[in-house]
Amino acid sequence: MHDLNRLIQTLHPLERVVVPVLENDIDVAAITKKTGLKEVEVMRALQWLENKGIIKIQQILKEIINLDKNGALYVMEGLPEKRFLQTLTEEERMTLDEVSEKAHLTKEEVNICLGLLKKRGAIEILPRMRVDITEEGRLLFGKQSLEEQFLKRLPLDAAHLSSEEKKAYEELKRRKQIIRTDLVKTRYVKLTKVGEELSKLKLSDQFVDSLTHDMLINGNWKDKNFRRYDVTINVPKVYGGKRHFVNQAVDYIKRIWLDMGFKEMRGSIVQTSFWNFDALFTAQDHPVRDMQDTFFLKDPAKGKLPKKDIVDGVRKTHETGGHTGSTGWGYSWNREEAKKNVLRTHTTVLSAKTIAALKESDLPVKLFAVGKCFRNETVDWSHLFELTQVEGIVIDPNANFKHLIGYLKEFFLKMGYEKVRIRPAYFPYTEPSAEIEVFHPVRKTWVELGGAGMFRPEVVKPLMGKDIPVLAWGLGMERLIGEYYQITDIRDLYKNDLKQIREMKFWMK
Repeated sequence: MHDLNRLIQTLHPLERVVVPVLENDIDVAAITKKTGLKEVEVMRALQWLENKGIIKIQQILKEIINLDKNGALYVMEGLPEKRFLQTLTEEERMTLDEVSEKAHLTKEEVNICLGLLKKRGAIEILPRMRVDITEEGRLLFGKQSLEEQFLKRLPLDAAHLSSEEKKAYEELKRRKQIIRTDLVKTRYVKLTKVGEELSKLKLSDQFVDSLTHDMLINGNWKDKNFRRYDVTINVPKVYGGKRHFVNQAVDYIKRIWLDMGFKEMRGSIVQTSFWNFDALFTAQDHPVRDMQDTFFLKDPAKGKLPKKDIVDGVRKTHETGGHTGSTGWGYSWNREEAKKNVLRTHTTVLSAKTIAALKESDLPVKLFAVGKCFRNETVDWSHLFELTQVEGIVIDPNANFKHLIGYLKEFFLKMGYEKVRIRPAYFPYTEPSAEIEVFHPVRKTWVELGGAGMFRPEVVKPLMGKDIPVLAWGLGMERLIGEYYQITDIRDLYKNDLKQIREMKFWMK
């Protein structure tokens, strides 16, 4: 009983009003009527009582038959067929137009009446579109039809109709806007064992909900019974404002590179094929430049090429290798092909443009970018047509491959991956090239997260005028952060589901 007394002390004033009227299978409407509270107040009290283990709220869906627009009118004025017969009892052998006018029926209602009454033998159709009432019709007019009785009883639960009501229901639902069936959610209460005990007690209303200024001044708070607050009860979650969880990760990634002395590169997502492909020594007949892999712009379809010496350097490298020591691709380079605008397929385009703009006095320099790029991919759990790449380059006459490994290991360590390994690989514009793999601490396996290498002379020399070591890497951000957020379908990163955004944990690396 001590525990029950403690529970009573926690009851809110609304709960104290509701508890005395509770019984098994009572519904919300009945509780509202008995207590005189508003429905929203009753529901609030019931939810609190359920949280305290006093009741269980159950709900069922009911099909409730209600009057529709025409049905409400017919209850007041009578069904069209009844008014049709009434008119004929007052004056025999009328034309249909005369019946329609006198009974205030529409043409559609007259047609319905003709079908129904002729089927029941209540009327007789005469020559020259005249109609007369039969003896059967007079008997029919003299008593209330099943349909009339049914309409006057509405609303009714569709699950509990008598056989006669079912017959009337089937007839009326075929007619226009007389009845409608609404799905109604009904909530009712089941008392728990504690609830049954509580409902038998007389609850005191001598509890005070709040401490007031006057009580403190007068000191009469000492004689009051204060309501006990239940600090364990469920309360609505409050979701504070925050950045999208992907943007949180992006900010952290940028901070890693900035802390290591890198500067951020920025640039347009629309680039010419020259910077996106040609400057990176990608041949003009390479499959990656086909429509099925790249988004080409229709308007404007073409852009401007950079200054002549850079264009000539790239052209010669493609055709003969120029002064790079390479043999090039051995074809005739096309300026118009290089002008085609694309949505950038990688952020390496920013590296190419940045290298071309550097002066000798700018070196050494470390640069990074975290940006969107676009590829004509079929969207599935592991592919998007819009993705984010983490790009980085280090331009330094004294840089070497060991430095590249050092930068990458430091970055992945800050991202939470302690074990990193570098494997030989092939990429079109780096040599040597490598794939970066990290050891997944949960799956206990190695996972590939990006590519890296040193830019080939065919990339660097046409843009800078001489060959200088350039360390470069490109990492797929979505796979990189998906593990932290426990997202296995890459599409879930950008679906913008409000529930997911609210409940997703903060980036706490």
